[in-house]
Amino acid sequence: MKKFLHRIKSRKGFSAPWVVVVALIGVMLFVVISQYIRLMTIAAGVKDAVQSAVISASVSNWANVYPCIREGYAGGYRYSNGSWNERMTTGNIYGRLSALLGLRYSNGKYWSVSSEGGEYAVYGLNVHIDNSPFAPGNTNGIQEFQATSRITLEVPLSFGSDILPPMTINLVVKSRYMPKF
Repeated sequence: MKKFLHRIKSRKGFSAPWVVVVALIGVMLFVVISQYIRLMTIAAGVKDAVQSAVISASVSNWANVYPCIREGYAGGYRYSNGSWNERMTTGNIYGRLSALLGLRYSNGKYWSVSSEGGEYAVYGLNVHIDNSPFAPGNTNGIQEFQATSRITLEVPLSFGSDILPPMTINLVVKSRYMPKF
C-alpha cells in the first residue's frame, strides 16, 4: 500500500492513468446504482398500481358476496332458481391500470411511453378468484374470498439496452374480502 501511495504522489506521470481508471470505476458504479434504483422504483410503482386495480375489482364484488357473518366467512354466491350459484367478476383490471399509469396498448403489451420511447411494459395478466365454500361442515381453516393476480413487468435498461436483456419480473398481488361488520 505504501508503494502504491508513493507512486501516486510521485511526479513521474504514473498517477494519470490511475486517476482515469478510478474515475471510470466511479462512473460505472454510479450508473449501476442509479439503474438499480430506477428499476426498483418502477417495479414498486407498478406493483402499487396493480394492487390498487385488483382491490378495486375485489371491491366491485361486494354486491355478489353473501354476508354470512355468523359463520365467519363470506363468499360470492347468488340465490337463483332454487339453488345457490357462484357469482364473481374480475372486473376490468387492464382498464384501471391504463387509467392509473397512463398505459397504451401495442403489440400485445401495455406500454408506458415517455419522450425517449417505451419506459416499461406490463402484460400477461392472470386473475384467479378463490371463493370461500358455501356452508362448510368444518369452519376451521376455511379459505376466504380473495383475488390473486399475476402480471409480468418488463423494463428495458436505459444504459446498455442493446447488450443486456430487459428486466422481467412477475408481480403477484393478493386481495381479500373481509366483512366490515
